[in-house]
This record gives sequence, structure tokens and C-alpha cells, in this order.
Amino acid sequence: MADDIIIWFRLRRLFERSDNGFTEETVMRIGWIGLGKMGLPIARHIHAAGNALTAYARSDASAEKAAAAGYPVVRDMAALAAASDVVISSISDDAALHEVVTADGALATHLVKGQTYIDTSTLSPEASAAVADLLGAKAVPYLRAPVSGSTATAEAGALTSIVSGPRAEFERLTPLFESFTRTRFWLGEGEQARYMKLAVNSTLAGMAALMAEALAFTAKGGISLADAIEVYSKSAVATPLLDYKRAMILEGRYDPAFAVTQMMKDLDIALSVGRDLHAPLPLAAQVRQQYEAAYLHGRGERDMFVLVKEMADLAGAGK
Repeated sequence: MADDIIIWFRLRRLFERSDNGFTEETVMRIGWIGLGKMGLPIARHIHAAGNALTAYARSDASAEKAAAAGYPVVRDMAALAAASDVVISSISDDAALHEVVTADGALATHLVKGQTYIDTSTLSPEASAAVADLLGAKAVPYLRAPVSGSTATAEAGALTSIVSGPRAEFERLTPLFESFTRTRFWLGEGEQARYMKLAVNSTLAGMAALMAEALAFTAKGGISLADAIEVYSKSAVATPLLDYKRAMILEGRYDPAFAVTQMMKDLDIALSVGRDLHAPLPLAAQVRQQYEAAYLHGRGERDMFVLVKEMADLAGAGK
């Protein structure tokens, strides 16, 4: 059955391509890997922009999610590659990247010249470079394109995309990026996007930790959470992040948009890379321990801003 699907997609490609590539009337065919909290809304915007989207599913649950969104489903990488001109992934970590891209028989095996691979995840430069080596040997362009923003930003199609890889390919695919982002940065031909995203997330981790400490401090001084957050939002340190998290903090619910365990993973990558490069990250190392404490208190799957609750408990300051 899988072989029949591959043959069908390849025949369709032959009919739809001219000698110079796709005709103007042909939509771009996107292969999608990863329909999680960020991947699903990104895929939705790409599809809504008029692109055909085929989803890879490793499990029945993933297949059901893709089908509910209206996407054709394939269950192996050969079929996904045959169905796609551009394959995009939104995955969890380096281990997932290896499983779906670099392992024997995974995606890199099946991509050929004329196709492109884009990854939107937060991954290590080392794992990303392994993908670049494999695909570079096959003349397949590879764009590292991690995104920055919240799940709400993803739903609104207003993410920031941090991109590195072949500049000409990024420019060619800019309309694709415009379908799910508000802002795009191209930083270089190599792994620059990976370093930048790790730096952004390390800063984000520190902001949450410092905000948690500050809100516990103001609470001890008799200032309500609502008043403190309102002052912060109109002060010199105002940030959209606090607006995203305001309701969560005031209600004390911390449903995970970006979980403690996810931030722990990203900090671990940054600290490992920093050690290898002899780039000291002393504050990131200290902040990492605060997330470790939240994890040990059973809050690993709560939103990263559960640190507000952690510090309030430590200070005896309510929420």
C-alpha cells in the first residue's frame, strides 16, 4: 500500500511539473512532521495560504489529529518525501530529529535535489549540523528556522522566525514563511539560527525567574499581584511576555503553553553548547536550578511561569 502511494505521488509530480519546475497554477506541496501545540497552528496557516499539506503520523492519535484538520496522512517517510516539495518539521528535541530525519531509512534517506527541508524546532547546533551534512551531500537545501512566540502568537500567525541556511532558498520561500510569521530574520548560512534561538530562550527563562522573584517581593510589601503586574506592564521593563502570562499568573492556573520540562531541555542544550565553546553562562546555570526545583515539586508539566508560584510559596506570599 505504501509503495502504491509513493508511485501515485511521483506520477502526479511528473504531470504537474514543466521543464523549468512547477507551473504558476500548481500549489506548493508541503510535507508536515509534528502537529503539537506549535506545529498544528503553523500547519493550519500554511494550508490556509493555499498550499497542499500532507501530514506524517507515527501513531493512530497523530493520524486522527491530522485527519481532523483535513490533511492527507502518510505513515512512512518515503511516502511523505514523495508527496512533498518542501518538508517542514516541528518536533520536540534532538532525539526526535534523529528519529525522523537522520536515522537509517528516515527522511534524509528519501529527499532528493529539488526538495527542501525546514525545521522550526529548538534543537542543538550539533544535531542540526548532522542534518546539514546529510542533506548537503544530496544538494537538498536545509533551512534552520526555529520560531519565537507563544501558542497564542502561533494561532494568530504572528510568530517570529529565526532562519539560517542557504539565503537564496530562504528568499525563494519567503511567501511560505509570511503565511505563519509576522517577522523573519536571516542570520547566516550555517547554524546561527540555532544559537540565536537558544539565546532567546535562555533570556526568556531568566525573565520568568526574575519576575517570579520580584512578584514575591512586592507581595511581601503589601502590593497585589494585579497592581504589580500593571505597574510592570507600563514601566521601563514592560514586555509582551507579561501580557501573555497575566491571566495565568492572576488566576494561578499555569496551564502549559511552554512547560518547565521544555525550558529545562533548552537550558541544558545552551549550557552544553556554552561549555563546549567556553562561553560562560553563569546566570543560565543558576536559573536552570530554579526550574529543577519546580520539577522536583511536581510542576514539570506546568507552564514555565509556575516559578511565580514557586517563589510565592518560598516567601509565604500567597499565589
